[in-house]
Amino acid sequence: MARYSDAVCKLCRREGMKLFLKGERCLSPKCAMERRAFPPGIHGKKQTFKRKTSDYGVQLREKQKARRIYGVMERQFRRYFEEANRATGLTGINLLSMLERRLDNVVYRLGFADSRAQARQIVRHGHFEVNGRKTDIPSFQVSIGDVISVRQSAVSKIYFKDRAQLMQSGARIPNWLRLNLAGMSAEVLANPAREDTEIPLNEQLIVEYYSR
Repeated sequence: MARYSDAVCKLCRREGMKLFLKGERCLSPKCAMERRAFPPGIHGKKQTFKRKTSDYGVQLREKQKARRIYGVMERQFRRYFEEANRATGLTGINLLSMLERRLDNVVYRLGFADSRAQARQIVRHGHFEVNGRKTDIPSFQVSIGDVISVRQSAVSKIYFKDRAQLMQSGARIPNWLRLNLAGMSAEVLANPAREDTEIPLNEQLIVEYYSR
């Protein structure tokens, strides 16, 4: 499966904002956006000057921003859009809901990982189960009533013991999820609403990009 393998800090610099792809590092002075807040490349600094951007360029940047935040490649992202377009309701809201309901994103939003990339890795390693069944597919779509939990074979690992202590500090959990820290599990209470996304995205621009 294709996967972006270059420095992820370049993605933040290209989009001109923090995408929080590296967890705690994004909150520290080491963050690339703190030190070099201009696009990557030899002409990066020249691009910091204001210049007119076409409607297509604005739509493209919004689509790329969404892809990079959730760690989804182009072909898969387009499939999400096509499915969201067929579903009942607003296409943009449906798209964000599908991205939020990815298992790797749920693991990240619950606090089991510092970034979505880290969440994708621990899901791939088979440390989680959904409704009692081992699930190692990061793109797995959770549904209302699903129970996501750390597998018994992984609960005793140092990583999850440390995470449990960090999560006791009371990290903000989305309203559509209910965390059971004692059982290292969570339940999906509802489908995520637009306000639950908490990501500065204009989903209408993404719809316009694919509707050209």
